Amino acid sequence: MQTTINPKIKRMKLIKITLLSIAISTLTNCASGYKLIEPKSINYVSSNETGDVKLEYKYDLLDKKYAKKEFSKGVKLVALKITNDSDKDLTFGKDAKLAYKNGNDVYVMDTESVFSSLKQSAASYLWYLLLTPVNLYTTTTDSNGFQENTSSTPIGIVLGPGLAGGNMIAVGSANKKFSSELLSYNINGTLIKKGETKYGLIGIRTNSFESLKLNIE
Repeated sequence: MQTTINPKIKRMKLIKITLLSIAISTLTNCASGYKLIEPKSINYVSSNETGDVKLEYKYDLLDKKYAKKEFSKGVKLVALKITNDSDKDLTFGKDAKLAYKNGNDVYVMDTESVFSSLKQSAASYLWYLLLTPVNLYTTTTDSNGFQENTSSTPIGIVLGPGLAGGNMIAVGSANKKFSSELLSYNINGTLIKKGETKYGLIGIRTNSFESLKLNIE
């Protein structure tokens, strides 16, 4: 004899599966914080010398959502340390130009383009508002195990706007730190006086981790 499942029980199971899916999605799609890179404190492992000018650099600076943006946008953030022990002042991007070790030129992006390419999107978390209509259903049974009634709690009213707002605030804070550090270490057009060391953060359009050097003019 075929057993028929109570439609209400099926609905409750569906609701539980939906809530579990929401919980998993929430845990895996939260906004990422921004960890300061601080180029002055980095242990640089890659270097190249041209004459009396030493270039030290490091890829792989970002993590979490910012690192995913690097991959999806084809942009690499690179920390630079340039030590000018020559007998003349140099301007990065003019007298000292970044190039790949194979001789090809490196396209150094302006700071605003780097930020626009790699920042987190606050608007992407508005989809949490779709959770606003979600209700939590609870069912009570009598002493014989029969269902008596089902009640609902509109948890989505708090859950949807709360998740959306919380993540958007977190994104704004992280992006602000990211933008501030990019501006602080903007080395494009910077004068590097003889005997001086300068640090910078640059963005280059590439999907690889090719070796870098400086061409001194």
